[in-house]
Amino acid sequence: MDRRTFLLQAVTASFVTGVASQVSATSYFFQPAVDQLLFDGINRVKDHAKKTGLEKSHSPAILAPISAKSGEPFTVEIMVGENLHPMGPSHWIEYIELSIGNEPAGRLEFQSRGFMKPKAVFTIAIPKDAAPSGKITLVARQRCNLHGLWESSADISIT
Repeated sequence: MDRRTFLLQAVTASFVTGVASQVSATSYFFQPAVDQLLFDGINRVKDHAKKTGLEKSHSPAILAPISAKSGEPFTVEIMVGENLHPMGPSHWIEYIELSIGNEPAGRLEFQSRGFMKPKAVFTIAIPKDAAPSGKITLVARQRCNLHGLWESSADISIT
């Protein structure tokens, strides 16, 4: 191979590599098109038997015991999505919050860097007078910068 052919191939390969990396970086650092209808209200899973891809990746999953004793602490784990939602500079989870009925219980905020995973663990204790019917509803909410506010709930018996 002569010098001219080698240089031509090297320059061409460098150019192609540069363009390919620029295209992949663009989707990583710049926001893709956003469906504005997702920001009109609170998004929830419509059919738990047939979740869409968006519902699988954005609906908060609540891991909590089925029942708890009043006054004793227990943990509630909230994950964003069945598989943890990816975090990056152009697509991230802003926060996860937990409410007991309408009462706020905790909130965890995330940065858009991608170092954190959208998962939160809260330790709570429910007094007997807070659950006169013997049941409480845990409500988890999370906000995605591209796909809006998502909510899930779970009922727990308090004995």
